Amino acid sequence: MNGLHLPPAPLPAPGVSAAGSGDLMIEAEGVSKAYGTVHALDSVSLAVPRGTVLGLLGHNGAGKTTLVDILTTALPPTSGRARVAGYDVADKPVEIRRRIGLTGQFASVDAQLSGYDNLVLIARLLGAGRRAARVRARELLELFRLTEVADRRASSYSGGLRRRLDLAVSLVGAPEVLFLDEPTTGLDPSSRINLWEIVEGLVEQGTTVLLTTQYLEEADRLADRIAVLSAGRVVAAGTAPELKATVGRRTVTLTLETGEDVSAARTALRGAGFAPVDGEARTVVVPIDATREIADIIRSLDQAGVEASELNFGEPTLDDVYLTLAEQAAGRTRA
Repeated sequence: MNGLHLPPAPLPAPGVSAAGSGDLMIEAEGVSKAYGTVHALDSVSLAVPRGTVLGLLGHNGAGKTTLVDILTTALPPTSGRARVAGYDVADKPVEIRRRIGLTGQFASVDAQLSGYDNLVLIARLLGAGRRAARVRARELLELFRLTEVADRRASSYSGGLRRRLDLAVSLVGAPEVLFLDEPTTGLDPSSRINLWEIVEGLVEQGTTVLLTTQYLEEADRLADRIAVLSAGRVVAAGTAPELKATVGRRTVTLTLETGEDVSAARTALRGAGFAPVDGEARTVVVPIDATREIADIIRSLDQAGVEASELNFGEPTLDDVYLTLAEQAAGRTRA
């Protein structure tokens, strides 16, 4: 965490959550959303325990934002049930709103106010006194590295600065459940890492997070579990290692001594599986199912008189998982 710590909120406690310690803080059971004949969500079910992060992956239009809108009570489901912090989204929307924070895909701060005044305003609206609101605003400005621009109007901020201010606003009330809908869109790499560290600190303190993202390395780093949405359905779910083991394949990348070795390597490794070749970089990538196959690859190259100057073993990545699932989903759609 590099010393980052989110101070406790100076705001009045929202009351005891209906979910007990260790209980599920986000639940969806067969949640669907239809607009006429178009199904934005189709029987989505998920469960997120307290103090964990669920990463929600999916292409644009997969249904991620629709699901977030339903869970944050902005949109009613067509069918199914959902609970947040132990409260039903249809029956107890006010109780839920008191316990959640939300950062959408676009900054929603008041452009005419300064960064500092935006935070103070939200704190006051949540019930904090003047002094407590000012203290909380300064804490969050420092946490998100906005102190130097605190007195400037938000309208003068760059897109990245406004994004960071929007994220700070979502944490004013120290929410029990935090919804982050593609939170690092538009952030530079340093700000993105800063946000990751903040999220990790929140989770250490018991906050539950639902994170939608298109940055696979973000889900790999932050998410305890991942659900992949496609065309409104959950097409895969599990931990990152589970998804990689199920969908992805290990690879061996060979760097050859000379360009002439490329053709010989292609012939020698024909029986080892598909071997995409990069002639300019003199590399061959061989998918494998077990590490013992590495010895077979080396033996085949040796018999062909091909010398490899470098050999790298690679585990499957979330990129592999996501691309494979996308291809499978596209195939089902065409069928």
